[in-house]
Amino acid sequence: MARNTVQRQIILEATLSLDIHPTVEDVFEEIHKRHPTISKTTVYRNLRQLADDGEIRQILIPDGSERFDKRADQHFHFKCKNCDAIFDIDADYQKEMDEAVRQKYGFQVDAHDVVFRGICLNCGGGVYK
Repeated sequence: MARNTVQRQIILEATLSLDIHPTVEDVFEEIHKRHPTISKTTVYRNLRQLADDGEIRQILIPDGSERFDKRADQHFHFKCKNCDAIFDIDADYQKEMDEAVRQKYGFQVDAHDVVFRGICLNCGGGVYK
């Protein structure tokens, strides 16, 4: 675990304050309002370290920008193909998938990421019930 510097704490607080799954640029812009001396490189390095330490979660979306999630627990995501918004999906994490891959291929699986894609409600993707 990395040491808890003032910059690291500022970056964590900014990430936790955003109600989106922010990119590095989003976090940098939020921080830059009050702390213009913190560089984008510092933000990126600390976001990666915070994710490695399990304080936030790094989301790698195929064909999209790297995002970060204030929820560090295992959960799934939905990406709207129209507006590019990312939403949390509260479905049970499928540990049996990890075990099935381990049994079939012999891999040691630490986790898996699932990203659902489609059209969100704001863009006219249906009705949530």
